[in-house]
Amino acid sequence: MQSESGRTNMKVIFTLSFLHFVGDFYNSFVIPLLPVFEQRFSLTLAQIGLITAMTRLLSFVVQPPVGYLADHYQTRVFVLGGPLLSVVFVSLVGAAPNFSVLLLFVALGSIGSSMFHPTAAGMVHGFAGLRFSYSMAVYNIGGTFAFGAGPLFIAWVVDRYGLTSSPITMVLGLVLMARVARRVPLPTDQGMGRIGFVASMKEVFGGVWKWIVLIWLVSVLRTFVGQSFLTFIPVLYSREGHSLFSIGLVVALYNMAGALSGLVSGILSDRFGYKPVFYLSYLLAIPFLYLLLYPALGVYVASFLAGFFVMATVPLFVTMAQEIAPRGKSLVASLMLGLAYGTGGMMTPVTGRLADLFSIRTVLCALAFFPILLLGLVYFLPEKNRSPG
Repeated sequence: MQSESGRTNMKVIFTLSFLHFVGDFYNSFVIPLLPVFEQRFSLTLAQIGLITAMTRLLSFVVQPPVGYLADHYQTRVFVLGGPLLSVVFVSLVGAAPNFSVLLLFVALGSIGSSMFHPTAAGMVHGFAGLRFSYSMAVYNIGGTFAFGAGPLFIAWVVDRYGLTSSPITMVLGLVLMARVARRVPLPTDQGMGRIGFVASMKEVFGGVWKWIVLIWLVSVLRTFVGQSFLTFIPVLYSREGHSLFSIGLVVALYNMAGALSGLVSGILSDRFGYKPVFYLSYLLAIPFLYLLLYPALGVYVASFLAGFFVMATVPLFVTMAQEIAPRGKSLVASLMLGLAYGTGGMMTPVTGRLADLFSIRTVLCALAFFPILLLGLVYFLPEKNRSPG
């Protein structure tokens, strides 16, 4: 089933996108339920930030070792076992008797996410042919739409039946996994089976490590801004009287807009290059993040437009890095979607601690202007098809 040179195997790309949807659908349950967890376990804002930080730690920071294993062993264990863990354990959050057990269930579901993402992202590269950015955007849209649909689904379930009903949602995920499992191919052979971890890092990054570090840094800072808003906007809106379903809709619109913009940015970057897309998205993210806090356009319009621009570049980090370092595709993807996303997400307790001191709105208002820094860093990024020298 491997793609012939230059040809895109969209059947495999869509299958991986669907699996991406299933796993992230369940992982998306956590954010909209933060106000419920806050009330049930009497959490501080710093503890709420800890939940997000831990999900990012286990979902993303541990991805590089998984990416290394995925590049060295052709197996479906990671790409199928990961979503399965998320389906089972995130569903159980409503059964948690205390904060510690809640963290355990979220942790196990997050580990499932870390197993899936680097393997699947590496597989996309192997089956994408010449339509690399577009294929990565299609793959990414499955996960981003999941983070749109999942919050709405779990908000409706919990609002109607209570938090203790969440384990029942596991049934849907198990049925979906059973239907798609046979369609998943083996990952493509990267030819790195006998190379150790340190040697793999040298083989993959070699003389391009400075470019990779710069791309990674921009990804970290973008994630820090995006995850801070996703974590604390639900809490802020809950305190101001919005219903759980309304909050779920805000999160859903934010993420679904990101899915749409990721697809658009993939198409535009294939045609015009990476940097124009980065400049436009971060410049326009600033006013719409601000409008999330003072929603003159309404909270739903503001959440859609903020998500559209702040998340537009998510698939581009992977495609840019894999273009520069084409060997070890899973390892490269794990750094851009994993270590970068995780590091940025792990910084949210800092946002929470500052919000405990100065208020959520004050801190997020300052972060809304953070993309100005990103505009400066984008200038130094490599352009599409540019030799890293």
